[in-house]
Amino acid sequence: MSDKTNCDLKLTAIRGATTSKGDTDFFIKEAVIELIQELITRNQLIQENIVSITFTVTKDITSCFPASIARRYFKFDSVSFLDCQQMFVPEDIDFCIRLMALVYLEVGEQPIHPYLNESSKLRPDR
Repeated sequence: MSDKTNCDLKLTAIRGATTSKGDTDFFIKEAVIELIQELITRNQLIQENIVSITFTVTKDITSCFPASIARRYFKFDSVSFLDCQQMFVPEDIDFCIRLMALVYLEVGEQPIHPYLNESSKLRPDR
């Protein structure tokens, strides 16, 4: 955790999502990297304040694991990751990658939930 005291930080869940252009390692990697970069930038996160990230993917994503991409690309060795398949819902967005990150934010800071590309339809209020 950062140099802040525990009193200055609160555990917060941040949601987000994006879409891949297809079910290939290249497209999924591109989407995951963009999503994690936006999560970090929008919320001014440092690695030490990221506890865990759970990814879910729609059933049309089978080429690779988003958690592996995030761990390797960002060198998140101390972050706990989990990949899951999103429940199937007809008319869901294709090639959708969702996440929920548990992070420490400064008390009073509101989380900013990144919904990118086609996933912005999931949360028009964001």
